[in-house]
Amino acid sequence: MDKTLLKGLLVLETLSFSEKDVLSIDEVAKITGLTRSNAHRTLQTLITAGYVQRDLHKGGFCNTLKLVELGVRQLGRLNIRDIAQDNIARLAKKTKETIHLSVLDGLDVIYIDKVESIQPIRAYSMIGGRAPAYAVATGKALLAAMGNTYIERFPKKLEAYTSKTIISIDVLIDELARICSIGYAINEGEWREGVGGLAVPIFNGFNEPIAAIGVSGPMSRLGPEKMKELAPLVMAEAYDISVGMGYSQKSFI
Repeated sequence: MDKTLLKGLLVLETLSFSEKDVLSIDEVAKITGLTRSNAHRTLQTLITAGYVQRDLHKGGFCNTLKLVELGVRQLGRLNIRDIAQDNIARLAKKTKETIHLSVLDGLDVIYIDKVESIQPIRAYSMIGGRAPAYAVATGKALLAAMGNTYIERFPKKLEAYTSKTIISIDVLIDELARICSIGYAINEGEWREGVGGLAVPIFNGFNEPIAAIGVSGPMSRLGPEKMKELAPLVMAEAYDISVGMGYSQKSFI
């Protein structure tokens, strides 16, 4: 094991997670447990490599934007379908219902991946298919995470697909606020009669909602109590996918 490399990474992490803009050599040494001379040598090496700079005005050391550059490049390589594959399969196994991975596209959601339910009666959908975002759980989860400014794209009166579809923007805004407060969205037959769902948004490393994972099935199996029971499972998988996409918050939603 290369101890010099480990010391360098430790110092980078120390500077990154510090609440102070800059740290002195003595502060770096104290936090990392390195000797003062070791901390000094490590900082000088990182300066030479372009990862650390000395702030002469504040009298300390801080990381450069080179770390940001590396992070952004890595985030750009992440493929959410690859990252979420095991989570979708695991959730399908636990719930025995159809699992969708969806993204927003204007006023719709597009199903980019799914695992079919093993039940003989199940929700019908197809990868690449669309659904109105305000009428399905994955769509409502994403709209709630996007905030009210996104809702301005919608017409004042929404199209009804069933007797339970939300057609008022004001009612939809109230529903999205409720979703934000509980952390998950539900669909009680708003897109297809008798078909319900539960979904949670997925975030990336910039804390931006990029997709949603949801459970879908007949409401004879997915009633209110069952959805409440499944919510922690879906939230756990959504958080795990988010972490895989670079999300770094310690708590979710």
